Amino acid sequence: MLDVEPFKIDVPAETLDAIRKKVIAFPWHEMPDDGGWEYGTNLNYMKEFCDYWVNGFDWRKQETRLNQFTHFKSPIDGIDIHFIYEKGSGDNPKPLILSHGWPGSIVEFVDFVDLLAHPENHGGTVDDAFDVVAPSLPGFGFSGRPPRPYGPRKMAGIFNSLMTNVLGYETYIAQGGDWGGAISSWLGYEHAPACSAIHINIFTMRHKDGPQGAEEVAWAEQFEKDQIIQNGYRTQQATKPQTLSYAMMDSPVGVAAWILEKMHGWSDLKGEDIESVYSKDQLLTNIMVYVITGTFNTASWIYYGRREEGGRVLSTQGRRVEVPTGCAVFPAELLTWPPRSYADRIYNVTQWTEMPHGGHFAAMEEPDLLIEDIRRFRRSLDCV
Repeated sequence: MLDVEPFKIDVPAETLDAIRKKVIAFPWHEMPDDGGWEYGTNLNYMKEFCDYWVNGFDWRKQETRLNQFTHFKSPIDGIDIHFIYEKGSGDNPKPLILSHGWPGSIVEFVDFVDLLAHPENHGGTVDDAFDVVAPSLPGFGFSGRPPRPYGPRKMAGIFNSLMTNVLGYETYIAQGGDWGGAISSWLGYEHAPACSAIHINIFTMRHKDGPQGAEEVAWAEQFEKDQIIQNGYRTQQATKPQTLSYAMMDSPVGVAAWILEKMHGWSDLKGEDIESVYSKDQLLTNIMVYVITGTFNTASWIYYGRREEGGRVLSTQGRRVEVPTGCAVFPAELLTWPPRSYADRIYNVTQWTEMPHGGHFAAMEEPDLLIEDIRRFRRSLDCV
């Protein structure tokens, strides 16, 4: 490996103490009596959540769990890129880069990495093993910040350099949800044949010619209606992220509320119960990655970066991602999947799996379903 330094997560005690004091001192306010989650993050749940944060949550325990894997940093394009690197079992593990999104982090993969790298330890076969690389996106978590907003296309170039120039792989597979799906799409589009295949559990890209036929038009119209209620945060972060950051950088509770609203609204819950899918420890560990690193600000820049890169359209010439593409279609995904016909114009779809349940954060919500789909996709490539 070129220019790589080992890294260990070790948050100073004074940082943890300062966060705890701010959570304790938060000035609680009002919400409408019929609030629930309709106005945003529920006040009663937020108070319960913060009480656990102060009196029950053990960051050091979660830090130890994260540090069970080998972590590194490597300078790429002037940014120190942090990544987990877990070599797979057996003689032929396939290189796989996992890209998270917003408001996620490498925490999404903490129960995911070992299953992919060492399947034989979990009732599987060593033939399914991967060399797993899970980076923090530039500006997110333990990676350094870019000099200005980078979008997913620019980040794809950095991750291709990580896989080829730094780690020395000739070919690899890319997988991702949320922004990781967009990054994986750009890897397959612009960095083949090094990126030999992609697997995505979100559909973020668009074709220059728009929807064709009644089914696609109906999907596009409904998609726009569904997104109206979600456009507030997206527009803010894509246009004036700096203004939002002044509030968030000084308020751990504010960061938690902003993220919890998305985890609640974008997941396949039982009723309104966010803990039907996630534990408080899972939620808090992910939130703490933003708070302890002070990266809420720079992580939100990716929305601005995509706008500058040209938005969702993959190719103004109508080209598509030609490397084999696996699509894991979860029914409660925030960004509703289009008809297969539309996807086929943007990707060379060789595997299309409609899942029985699950939402936006598939690696955390339904790790078994997602892992099995990734393995099946890898096997299909081996047969080509």
